[in-house]
Parts: sequence; structure tokens; C-alpha cells
Amino acid sequence: MRMLVAAALAAALLTGCGVPRDPEGTLDRVRDGTLRVGITESQPWARVDRGRRTGVEVRLVERLATELGAKIEWTDGAEAELIAALEVRGLDLVIGGLTVDSPWQARAALTRPYATTRVVVAVPASQRAPGDIAGLRVAVESGQDAAGVLEMTDAVPVEVDDVGAVSGPVVVDEWLLDDLRLRDTGVHLRTSRHVMATPRGENAWLVRLERFLHAHRDEVAALLDVEGRP
Repeated sequence: MRMLVAAALAAALLTGCGVPRDPEGTLDRVRDGTLRVGITESQPWARVDRGRRTGVEVRLVERLATELGAKIEWTDGAEAELIAALEVRGLDLVIGGLTVDSPWQARAALTRPYATTRVVVAVPASQRAPGDIAGLRVAVESGQDAAGVLEMTDAVPVEVDDVGAVSGPVVVDEWLLDDLRLRDTGVHLRTSRHVMATPRGENAWLVRLERFLHAHRDEVAALLDVEGRP
């Protein structure tokens, strides 16, 4: 009888402590099983080329699968389609440059941010960073929404095909600064905090993923250095 009482108390304590659980058993199924991942293209986070998948988040998911002893089953698609599949438990994870301000927060469980990136105004490393960029002509790649944000700083956006060929101020992702031998001026046009998406309610799975991302957060910069090159 004492053993039964002790077991009941232990169960109650575990429940009261909020031990994460998976109603659908996602973590148990994925471990030594199959990890079903939806991938939508968003360079440098995820790319699909002739069936070959690369990118920062692809590499991270491959490492996670190795830790779990799981094989990956990839599904390529548009973001909305993948989130819909996630909702009905057709997928275990969706990747592809999602951020904390994702419109899918009501339909998916987002991890805590595991990486922060910025779009910055930069100048060649040999030049001194200007104290003020108001009125300054700044090159920005054609088609980027950064041109509109740049106008708010009173700088003059100049659209070009390749910022790497420009010898003056440019708008770039900060991970390209070293490769392009540029200096950050301190003017940051956009900050993005990156996340991944899992099915809502599968809390043990979400916690396991977050622990993995936290443990590997220092590797993201090195992955960006490789996967983020133009």
C-alpha cells in the first residue's frame, strides 16, 4: 500500500511540476524513427536544388536527427501549405527562415529564437564609417525591401545588381561583412530573430528541439559563413 501511495504522489508531483508531454507522442516516435520535416526556401536558411537540400537550418536538422537516431523525411513546399500539414500532424517540424513575428503563431508552436541576424549599412573596411548617412547614396540589391527602409534614414537608395561590386556604402546581411571586407556603420535596417515551427501541444518535442538549438547556437555563425556566401 505504501508503494502505491508513493507512486501516486510521485505522479502527482510530476504533473504539478509541468513535465512536458506529447499528447501524440511525437518525441518518442521520432527518436530512432522518422523525423518529418517541411522545408520552404529562404536563403541562406534553407535551399532546395534538384532534390538537394542545403542551408543553415538544413544542417542543424541533420545534426538533430543524428542525435535522435532518426532518418529525415523531407517535404518541400510553400510556407502556408507546410504549416497546414503541421496543424494536422502530417509534419513534425517546419523550417525555412521563420522569425518570431511569423503570422503562424496561432497555428504552430514556435521555438524560442535561436539566432539573431541584421541587415546593415556598411562601407569598405578601408573607409571610415560616416557619422550620419543622411543624404548618402547607398547601394542596395534590386528587389530588396530594404530600399524602402533605407529611405526612412534619409539616405538615398541606389539599386544595383550586385552589392559586392560596389566600392561605396552598401546594404548587406551582416554575415557577409567579412567576406566582402566591409565595416558595419552601426545603421541597422532590420533585425530578425529566427525560430522553427512544431505542432501545437507537443511540448516534450518542442523542449527537446529548443534544448538542441540552445546547445548549438554558437555554431550558427560558422554555418552562415559557409551557407550565406553569395
